[in-house]
Amino acid sequence: MTLFRGTVVDTPDDPFAGGRLRVEHDAGLLVRAGVIVARGSFGEVQAGADDDEVVDLRGGLVLPGFVDTHVHFPQVRAVGGLGMPLLEWLERCALPEEERLGEVAYAREVAREFVSGLVEAGTTTALVFGAHFAPAVDVLLAQAEQVGLRITSGLVVSDRLLPETLWTTPERAYDEGRELARRWHGRGRSRYAVTPRFSLSCTDDLLASCATLLADVEGSLLTTHLNENLIEIAGVGELFDTCHYVESYDRHGLVSGRSVLAHNVHPTGEELDVLAARGASVAHCPTSNSALGSGHFPLARHLRHGVRVALGSDVGAGSGFCLLKEGLHASFVQQLLGEQGVRLDAAHLLHLTTAAGAAALGLADQVGDLGIGKRFDAVRVHPRPGTVLDVALRNARDAEDAVAKAFTLGTPADLTSWVDGVPLRRPADRRASPGGGW
Repeated sequence: MTLFRGTVVDTPDDPFAGGRLRVEHDAGLLVRAGVIVARGSFGEVQAGADDDEVVDLRGGLVLPGFVDTHVHFPQVRAVGGLGMPLLEWLERCALPEEERLGEVAYAREVAREFVSGLVEAGTTTALVFGAHFAPAVDVLLAQAEQVGLRITSGLVVSDRLLPETLWTTPERAYDEGRELARRWHGRGRSRYAVTPRFSLSCTDDLLASCATLLADVEGSLLTTHLNENLIEIAGVGELFDTCHYVESYDRHGLVSGRSVLAHNVHPTGEELDVLAARGASVAHCPTSNSALGSGHFPLARHLRHGVRVALGSDVGAGSGFCLLKEGLHASFVQQLLGEQGVRLDAAHLLHLTTAAGAAALGLADQVGDLGIGKRFDAVRVHPRPGTVLDVALRNARDAEDAVAKAFTLGTPADLTSWVDGVPLRRPADRRASPGGGW
């Protein structure tokens, strides 16, 4: 067993329902086989424990590991395409990278970069938008397994509008997805996600195939995109006989408590009612929505309708992997919405980054807070001495102020993370691809 010592902050009770930060200064968390078996003041927990190893994490904050509910594996090298709306950005920046993942050696390099990005950002659990090529999904999940991350991912499928090299058929999508799920679903910390890219690029036959796969792989998740861009939404309306976007999935049974739908910037009230009734979750990706000019996320409307919301980094169109920055930007966006926004304090941001994500991914019984019985998936915010964040934390008024400062000033350089009580390390091989650079 290992006894972790530090200032522990989490949100076991939803702040959107009146919960507050749970704070324990000089706390002790006793961990056996990756599970927290005792929690309290360090002195009390230590007195009741044997001569176990003590990991001293005093200084800074110990938070639950971050949970990213929408992050694209192929888009690490596409970050920074500024000044374009969604569909233009896809054509110029994202889809060329997606096509390159058809080469396994290239996919392996990107997988190392991707997994390294998650580890550096303090992300311990992620719902990953995979690749259009099954071998690339294999190398991603193998790399995540080697490092120790909790990853849910799968084969991305499309059969129209995208470059033909990214197309599949309903039969092949099912067969390749089923085989990937056979190898990876429930293996260690990996799970499978059925992943139609978006209904704009998927026919009804392909979506029906996705529904069959979702039913056949018990405990799998469904993830895709929804209501991100007004032109995209209009295109879906034309292709699916003017139905609203949610209906294009719901008619196939793809909207349920196992569904995590990314963006949803422009929902109708009817769509929000359907999402709430089905128990589906929305992955809010603030920096991506702003960078692509997609719009300001209507969080208040989601909350009024009872739709669950968590955070996603998106990566390619956003500002990288760091959920601290996504939380900060989410707060900015809600402020800009004025009376139509939701005032987000430190407790809200921490909840969106941790417990809300765990609930969206069906993992609330395992991760999301640092209570007894949960896995010790944690991230330590511990800046270098003399940095602005270090000064800010040392002068914080209280724990809530300290968490707010961490979201405002924190970077991956300030973070260290654990999964099941084991420190995460970046992949060892970080070679640059040959011929890279400009």
